[in-house]
Amino acid sequence: MLINQNTKIVSKNVVLVPYRKEHVEKYNNWMQSEELQRLTASEPLTLAEEYEMQQSWMRDENKCTFIILDRDTYDKTQNEIEAMVGDTNLFFANDLDHVVAEAEIMIAETQARGKHIGWRAMLLMLMYGVTSLHVRQYVVKITRDNQISINMFEKMGFVLTSTSEVFNEVTLNRIVDDSWITWLTATVGEYDVIEED
Repeated sequence: MLINQNTKIVSKNVVLVPYRKEHVEKYNNWMQSEELQRLTASEPLTLAEEYEMQQSWMRDENKCTFIILDRDTYDKTQNEIEAMVGDTNLFFANDLDHVVAEAEIMIAETQARGKHIGWRAMLLMLMYGVTSLHVRQYVVKITRDNQISINMFEKMGFVLTSTSEVFNEVTLNRIVDDSWITWLTATVGEYDVIEED
C-alpha cells in the first residue's frame, strides 16, 4: 500500500517497517517452510516471484504490509534484515472505503515466538488500521489447529463467528467501537509513527 511505503512504527519491543525490496530474500527463505505454508495457507514462490509480489503489494491499495523487527536486535545492529522476525498484513477485499479489514500476523523466526512479539506487532497494526486507515471492523481467518493464534485474537476481543471444515479454518471478528479503541489504546501503550523520506 502506497500510504505506508515510508511509515515506520516504533514501540518499546517491536518496530514495523514497510515490506521493501531488501526484505524479499529473507522473506522468501521463510516461506519455503512447510510449517509456515500450512499455517498461512500459502504456496512457495520463487525468489523472482516474491520480488514481483513485493512490488505488487506495495502498489495495491487493498493490501497493507509491514515487516516486524525485533526492537532489541534492531537497536543493537541497526540492520533490518537481521532484526526481521515476521510480518503483519491488512487486506481490504471489495471494500473501497477500507471499513472492513482482514488482519494477519506471522512470526517466522522460531526464536522470536513465545515472547509476545506477535501480540505487540498485531496490536500496533490494529491501531494503525483504526487511526490511519479508518478500519471499523476486523476479520481474522486462522487454521483450526493454530490454537496459539486463536487464543491471541480472543484475548484481543475477537469473537468466533464461523468454522469451515472445507478450508480447515475459523473466522473471528471484532467491531471497532469506542470501548475497544479505549482498550486498544491502553494496551498498545506508547509508540511513534515516523514518516521517513
